[in-house]
Amino acid sequence: MNRISQIEIDDAGLAAPTPAIEQERRVAVFDLLEDNSFAPVARGEAVPPDGPYHLALSIRDKRLVFDLSTESGEAAGAFHLSLGPFRQVVKDYFQICESYFDAVKTLPPSQIETIDMARRGIHNEGARVLQERLEGKAEVDIDTARRLFTLICVLHWG
Repeated sequence: MNRISQIEIDDAGLAAPTPAIEQERRVAVFDLLEDNSFAPVARGEAVPPDGPYHLALSIRDKRLVFDLSTESGEAAGAFHLSLGPFRQVVKDYFQICESYFDAVKTLPPSQIETIDMARRGIHNEGARVLQERLEGKAEVDIDTARRLFTLICVLHWG
């Protein structure tokens, strides 16, 4: 029951995403809902209710906000993360994705594969940063962190 069953991304006030960004978002949400591991961590005496959880993901006051509730609507916790630790890895990820999409149009498969390996490496770095930032707040596996990192990138797009 430690999983996300619904996700809402508050993109109000953000620039409209490109078709490529919107596709990444749809795929990440679909994959995340199909298979994820997400467990809020007890804080002191406060034990979070059992999941599955609904996650509302947004940026408020220049902070990344995870707002959790249960399927029945009971508040399950919220935490705010500084965006600072994500800025460079998100920037690098957007740059490598742009290179990848350009490469697919013109370069031979061996060069595309090299760029794709670099893209996956940066994506893994973003997931690692997210896992570090969630330490003491929520436990997530690497695949869940990767998909959530993709959604963080979508929010940064704005």
